[in-house]
Amino acid sequence: MVWLDTGEKRWLRESHHGVDLPTWGETLESDDQTVLCTPGSDRPLCTISGLIVTRRLEISATQGQAIWPSSELQTPGLGHWRLQAVDREWIYAADSRFAGHRELCLRRH
Repeated sequence: MVWLDTGEKRWLRESHHGVDLPTWGETLESDDQTVLCTPGSDRPLCTISGLIVTRRLEISATQGQAIWPSSELQTPGLGHWRLQAVDREWIYAADSRFAGHRELCLRRH
């Protein structure tokens, strides 16, 4: 499971069964894609096709294709993503690794 913080442009990996991702990273949006990147870089780890969250927190799709680029550790591959929940409430990050600093107020989507 991956939480997306659309306000801070970050993501957090909650569970990782079968998925090789660091604990957290940053997101980029382009066209109809959301890209999960390594922390502090724009190196793509996974491209989530079809998922765009607007400034008004409208969701473009609830499922789609996930694209894993090749790396030294894995070959390129295709997968699928599915939206489980949208949380529009403000929360405080308990994990400073995700927050990047203390007391970050964020939205999880």
